[in-house]
Amino acid sequence: MVRALQYLSKPLAKDMMGKLNSFFESIVEVPRIRHGNKQTVETLINEEALLAKYLRNERKICVPRIASLAY
Repeated sequence: MVRALQYLSKPLAKDMMGKLNSFFESIVEVPRIRHGNKQTVETLINEEALLAKYLRNERKICVPRIASLAY
């Protein structure tokens, strides 16, 4: 089995990383655990990790909060 690797040029990689970072800093309308009604995608990911009671077998079902990007 032959696997082909493909690399991005430095300018394309930098551009992609900038866009990915912008995505994680974008605002979503999901209530925060402690206060507020909006948060960044990165904060949402971190708070979902805190709510991982399902993974610790403290809950029978997993109910993730759904985020829609606010533009």
